Amino acid sequence: MAEYFVIRLGQSSDDAVEWIVADDSGTRRGQTRSGALAEAAQDVRGRPVVVLVPATEVLTTTVEIPIRSGARLRAALPFALEESLADDVETLHFASGPRRESGKLPVAVVARARMDEWLAALEDVGISPVRLIPENYGLARIPGTISVLIDGDRIMFNDGADTEFVMQGVRPSDTLVAAGLLSDRSADDPNDNEPAGHLVAYCEAEDEVRLSHDWIALRQELHSVDVNLLPDGALPRLAVTVASGSGVDLLQGRYGVRTDFHAQFRPWRNAAVLLLGLLILGLVAKGVDLYRLTKEEANLQAQFQDEYRQIRPGDTREVLDPLNAVRSIKQGLGAATGPQVFLPSLRQLGEAMAANSSARIETISYRAGVVDVRITSPDVATLDKIQKSVSASGQFQASIQSTDQVADQISSRLQIREAGS
Repeated sequence: MAEYFVIRLGQSSDDAVEWIVADDSGTRRGQTRSGALAEAAQDVRGRPVVVLVPATEVLTTTVEIPIRSGARLRAALPFALEESLADDVETLHFASGPRRESGKLPVAVVARARMDEWLAALEDVGISPVRLIPENYGLARIPGTISVLIDGDRIMFNDGADTEFVMQGVRPSDTLVAAGLLSDRSADDPNDNEPAGHLVAYCEAEDEVRLSHDWIALRQELHSVDVNLLPDGALPRLAVTVASGSGVDLLQGRYGVRTDFHAQFRPWRNAAVLLLGLLILGLVAKGVDLYRLTKEEANLQAQFQDEYRQIRPGDTREVLDPLNAVRSIKQGLGAATGPQVFLPSLRQLGEAMAANSSARIETISYRAGVVDVRITSPDVATLDKIQKSVSASGQFQASIQSTDQVADQISSRLQIREAGS
């Protein structure tokens, strides 16, 4: 449950302000206090602040406009309302609230000069409000019920639907006439005796007495008139309504509340500095390693160049690919660049021949990694044992290429190559 510190500003900057604490469930949390704005600032104590501004300074109305929300809506509002405004729209600030069940959009219009004045006064005492709401939105809307709140010479009005305004120096019945809910009735009016609706009124005790004749007249015109006294003034009634989220917030567009990223970052500052330090150290270490490896590469390159010049003194070109240069030198010297097959294969063949002493080797040749052996054996079975013995190590693959019967011997050709090639 969130608590809000609700401040009600006076009609002028010299007037005292009122304040009270209320929560978002619609319950007041303490008594109303009044005094200078600086005194109210001392009581805030970290709670979010909702500020009620004088309703007589703000036009509250509704419009039918298809645009949903955002900057496009704020840009369209002046054009939708300019015919009903006396002031130049360039000097006015427009704000809107959530669309109502009827499809209409509640809109509040106020002079930018007044907005600047209010916000400057709040800033001077260190208050940053989370919402700035016209005070007449504190009069709750009750569907199917007319509501009025008498506050001195001002009367706040809403019809429970889409009409809400404030008037000065009038009676409650005058506000109903202005809203089109009461009119002079003639004797020919067939609905002359039909009551017009239900009225809920809020006022202080002296206002109830002062307006007693108006209450009597309204009871003749309406289904019912329920007068509720405000023993602690109007603010508690207004505060519990706006604390629960009602009303159009004027802090939109150019006056929108800006996120204080500095304040959000402050609790994480030490951790962020430490993390940044670790990142910098890591980058420095990587830089040092890169520098060292670059120097080693340059030294090895220079050393290779010196050795290469001794082998090929006539080649003065810069060697960009040392591996390819070494391969070229080996090929020039006739050295084998492929895998070593010849000697290991002879060792394996010798072991196979020792195990089959009745066979003998006639000739051996080697080319391109392949060993060709001419073998004479007493029978094919002996040749098969030799072939399997060579292949048994898994390093080489031996295959019988041909066999011929010569007298009582078998002359055959065995080919040995590296396994998998």
